[in-house]
Amino acid sequence: MTRRTSLTLTAIIFAAFSGGAVCAQSSRKNVSGAEVTGTFDHAFTGKFKGSASEIRILALGKGKLKMAFDLIYPFVDGVGQLEANSGEVDGVATIEADTAMFVSGDNGECRIRIKFVKPGLINVKQLGDSSGCGFGLNVSADGTYKKVSGTKPKFE
Repeated sequence: MTRRTSLTLTAIIFAAFSGGAVCAQSSRKNVSGAEVTGTFDHAFTGKFKGSASEIRILALGKGKLKMAFDLIYPFVDGVGQLEANSGEVDGVATIEADTAMFVSGDNGECRIRIKFVKPGLINVKQLGDSSGCGFGLNVSADGTYKKVSGTKPKFE
C-alpha cells in the first residue's frame, strides 16, 4: 500500500466515524446582506427546460430576511400537454450564520430551511409535509437554487 493510498483510507475512515463533525466544520460563520439579497432559481431540465421555481430574498438586518417563494411542479398531463402545479408563500425568515429558517402558517406548519452554501448558491429543504405550506400537489421548495439576480427584489 502506498503512502497516498494509506492517507486516503485514513481520511475516509475518519469521515465515516466522525459523522456530523466533518459537516459542521463546513458551515460559514455568517453571510453578507449582498450575498443573500436577490432572486434565486431552481431551473428544470429536459422537457421542462424553461420552467423554474423562484425564491426572492431581501436582507432586512438584525437577523431577518424578507422572502417570497414562487414554486412549480411541472408535469405532462394525460393528453401530452405541459402543465404545472404551483405554490406560493411569503414572509420573514430568521438567519443565523449561513442558515435561514422560514416558518409560516397558523401553527408554524410550513418550515423551510435555506443554507447559503457559497455566494450565488443555496440549498433549500422543506421540513415536514408540503401541505403545511398550502402548495399544490407534489410542489416542494426542495432543491439547489442559483442566484440569477443580485438586485433588490420586488415584493407584492
